[in-house]
Amino acid sequence: MELDLRGKVALVTGSSQGIGRQIAAALAGEACQVLLNGRDRSRLEAAAHAIGGIGVAGDVTTAAGAASVVERAFAVHGQLDLLVCNVGSGTSVPPGTESEEEWLRVLQLNLLATTNTVHAARRFLKKGAAIVCVSSICGSAELGAPTAYSASKAAVDSFVRSAARYLAKEGVRINAVAPGNILFEGGSWERKVKAAPEKVTEMLERDVALARFGTPEEVADMVLFLCSARTSFATGAVFVLDGGQLRS
Repeated sequence: MELDLRGKVALVTGSSQGIGRQIAAALAGEACQVLLNGRDRSRLEAAAHAIGGIGVAGDVTTAAGAASVVERAFAVHGQLDLLVCNVGSGTSVPPGTESEEEWLRVLQLNLLATTNTVHAARRFLKKGAAIVCVSSICGSAELGAPTAYSASKAAVDSFVRSAARYLAKEGVRINAVAPGNILFEGGSWERKVKAAPEKVTEMLERDVALARFGTPEEVADMVLFLCSARTSFATGAVFVLDGGQLRS
């Protein structure tokens, strides 16, 4: 199936490593002009060089930072067709021990990084553009993840459903991908596997229908599909990619 993404200009936030980097690499593989983003300049430039993209350093967790990143990204090619919001982290304190400061930190990283970037990009996205936000199945069910993280991802899902209404009037689609357990170098699951491999294997066999981890490549495939005109009737939806972990 041809995705017809050749020549599209794509900005992927949080793309210097992990899932975001794989999404950026997959877009480059479809002959897109890819703009990567991250806060660590050296890591960002290494990723951009590896996939043939351009790095735009900056912190999108603030409105001013997101505006700066989007404006500089747009200036490179004078257009912006695809936006992938991938900034986020599942790290927080144990459920029930969150301080106000911790709630604000997690919400800023997982929710505001997305809403800030979408807001900043609206004036640059032309009719036919697509936005994909990387969420999590933790936003849909209680799975033992940190409470603040789960709440922040539920908020991302709600934002996507709501924003689809007004963005549709501008000719822009927005959807979310909600991955389950994704294993990649430097990620939290890699640390958990090293610390307690038998416990992790037991969890996968008990909770995940396919009894395995997902890969960044599988997440990227779904993101690219949603970026393409093949999904032109899809907007405001959250697409689960979890190997059958959610029961509803």
